[in-house]
Amino acid sequence: MAEISASLLSVEKENAIRTMYNLEAGKVDYFHIDVMDGKFVEKNNLETMKDYALTISHISNLGLDVHLMVNNIEELVDEYLALEPKIITFHIEASKMEEETKKIINEIKKNGTRVGIAISPETSIDEIKKYLEYIHLVLVMTVIPGKGCQKLIPETIEKVKELKEYIEENNIDIDIEVDGGINDQTSSKVKDAGANLLVVGSYLTSSDNIPEAVKKVK
Repeated sequence: MAEISASLLSVEKENAIRTMYNLEAGKVDYFHIDVMDGKFVEKNNLETMKDYALTISHISNLGLDVHLMVNNIEELVDEYLALEPKIITFHIEASKMEEETKKIINEIKKNGTRVGIAISPETSIDEIKKYLEYIHLVLVMTVIPGKGCQKLIPETIEKVKELKEYIEENNIDIDIEVDGGINDQTSSKVKDAGANLLVVGSYLTSSDNIPEAVKKVK
């Protein structure tokens, strides 16, 4: 059964704590923290996401799944490692040099945090193949990074299939996470393609019955 990482990207501050409690009670597996700097993507929510992450670290036993959509990766990695997240994922598009990418991977791993590399819809999995044996997961973006409430781009499902086939052929132990447009209709498609960790945002946070919504996605 796939795990669920609940995105707080579309949650308003006044509803945040109540939504966090409801998501944890609804049996999600992680809280997904979408960190955006206004440079790698248009939106800047650095302050809000840090507040959410700090709040979760105080009121919840669930792990943080931190998704860095930023240009200055190393600075934000250091900032979030202090919160002892379960996962930190950064974008390969923001770390084009192999030496830099391996340095970031090692920095995250040496702190006992799982490390992931994210790829945007336009990026080929060929860009990350050389890193797969060193990381714990690949985050395949199934929408354009930086905005909530988007519809899943169908072509990205083929990318998940391609990645799954590659890691099986090469006997690589790694998770596949998907992010964007995941709901009770699209979840089965990405799971069938090979994803085992699903980032789910507005479908859960706008639901009147979060536990039932979680069951439907799983």
